Amino acid sequence: MKLNFNKTYFVLFSILFIAEILIAKYVVNGFIRHTFGDFLVVILMYGFLKSFLPIKPLKASILVLIIAFCIEFLQLCNLLEWLNLQNNTLAKLVLGSTFQVTDLLAYTLGILLVLIVEYKQNN
Repeated sequence: MKLNFNKTYFVLFSILFIAEILIAKYVVNGFIRHTFGDFLVVILMYGFLKSFLPIKPLKASILVLIIAFCIEFLQLCNLLEWLNLQNNTLAKLVLGSTFQVTDLLAYTLGILLVLIVEYKQNN
């Protein structure tokens, strides 16, 4: 597969990346931090993937959802302890530290939004 830079998706990724940083830095707890941030992170991941790969929306969405679910399920296995990163703030932020079923729902809803938007854009 050939790399192909897409400015539109990269702008989306960049905006969401900044939003995620602001949420991580200034929102301590609650819905925005624990649920909406997870909703946004899969959209961010999708935007990053589509910034460089000319992959169809459904395939990209499934890939992003698989990655997000895998990371979430690795939290059940105490991944951070296995990697000896349980005290690393950045690792906790990126990989998470506790499994939450609601995170799986947030990821799924985020990807559903992506697919709806992509479908409406292309039809």
